[in-house]
Amino acid sequence: MRPNSATDTRSSATLDVTVILCTYNRCRDLACALESVAKSQMAPTVSWEVLVVDNNSTDETRNVVEEFCQRYPGRFRYHFESRQGVTYARNAGIANSRGEVLAFTDDDVTVLPTWLQNLTAELLRDPQWAGAGGRTLPAEKFTPPAWLSEDMNGWGEVAFAYFDIGDNAVQLSRPPYGANMAFRGRVFAKYGGFRTDLGRNPGNKIGNEDTELGRRLLAAGERLRYEPAAIVYHPVPYGRITQEYFFSSWFDYGRAMIKERGDRPNVFGIPRDYLALMCRIGEIAVWSLRGMLALRPNERFRYKCRVWRNKGQMAELYRSSVDRKRSKTAGTADTVGAEKPPATCSGGGRA
Repeated sequence: MRPNSATDTRSSATLDVTVILCTYNRCRDLACALESVAKSQMAPTVSWEVLVVDNNSTDETRNVVEEFCQRYPGRFRYHFESRQGVTYARNAGIANSRGEVLAFTDDDVTVLPTWLQNLTAELLRDPQWAGAGGRTLPAEKFTPPAWLSEDMNGWGEVAFAYFDIGDNAVQLSRPPYGANMAFRGRVFAKYGGFRTDLGRNPGNKIGNEDTELGRRLLAAGERLRYEPAAIVYHPVPYGRITQEYFFSSWFDYGRAMIKERGDRPNVFGIPRDYLALMCRIGEIAVWSLRGMLALRPNERFRYKCRVWRNKGQMAELYRSSVDRKRSKTAGTADTVGAEKPPATCSGGGRA
């Protein structure tokens, strides 16, 4: 699918940085997030704003944002986007931004006062960088249950948007997450915005819209930077620390992986999705066996997560295959059932 092109209408940049924060029915969390962003300590020479995109909320979201607009005149702006889904909200934020650099974060996080400065400084200074990702850590201290590893790498990314690859600033070889990332505005003019077939909405938990954009840029040869001092704290709700929640997240992640790649050509006349389906079945058998043989609970859990990821991939492969067959059948029916156009005379009027 072609990336969303609505961002081509992005407002002419008049500021250095725009923070785009999209929200849906989280007015209490939103107030805390905006309070932390309002405390950002930026260089006096850098002009910046916060654009809050209300994605069709029905709670007190607008009142919360308008209060910040009154408290900080010229710093906060409100924009309403009625099309439901985080990708529509983010693309609307891009289209209505005024910054040369666009930073993204979520409506339930807490950012350090130095977050925005550290995330955007190199992007403003050096045009070789197309984007940057900061460090996203759990907001609360908690002791993982026996089936979870103390090291969040490998499982925290999917469940909590955890992103921590060390203490040194380096060039990224993997995409950052939407809770803590920034890009130069030219990126969206050149490559388009977030894909609207990806991204969560109230009826769909498929994500990957943020990482797909990063992978798209990396594949095009653009340079992304890791900023370890740009720190965001992401909440870890107690209800999410369950195996059921993790398995559901990995299942949706598997679906998103298939949806992101799109249709692929056949191999020697055999549908590539059929081959991929067979591979997933084999992988499920392997991961299941390894899980049964694993001695430690956290090892067994990791293998189960991979099994659920592959189940999600299988489900999406099947769904896409059925959709293509329906489209083909519908197209054939339209062709067969169409009336032939009446014969036309080429001799003009009656002699």
